[in-house]
Amino acid sequence: QVQLVETGGGLVQNGGSLRLSCTVSGRKIGQWAMGWFRQGLGKEREFVAAINWNGRTQYYADSVKGRFNISRDNAQNTMWLQMDDLKSEDTDVYYCAADPDSGTPPTNLRVWWIDLWGQGTLVAVSS
Repeated sequence: QVQLVETGGGLVQNGGSLRLSCTVSGRKIGQWAMGWFRQGLGKEREFVAAINWNGRTQYYADSVKGRFNISRDNAQNTMWLQMDDLKSEDTDVYYCAADPDSGTPPTNLRVWWIDLWGQGTLVAVSS
């Protein structure tokens, strides 16, 4: 069974930084596209960032571009999301995701179909 375990969430002040990690067990991620999404209770799931199989290409939502950075190390079976200059609107539950069916994220990231998800980690930004 494949499991995605997230760590790194927490409470941070406006303008602060956090780094989320997503470690996969049960399968190797070296051929997979992966990404991060965020969602609150009663809210629509929102794409945040994605990365292709070898980490050479990254994709970002306009709302986080220039502030967030996605990376991966396939030898560690791990993906990260470095979040800098956090704002109150970044407050949400963040989910890592993996796509075993493709090594490249789709052109339209808002309709990306993914079956493998992490448990979610809360990011709360306050002043």
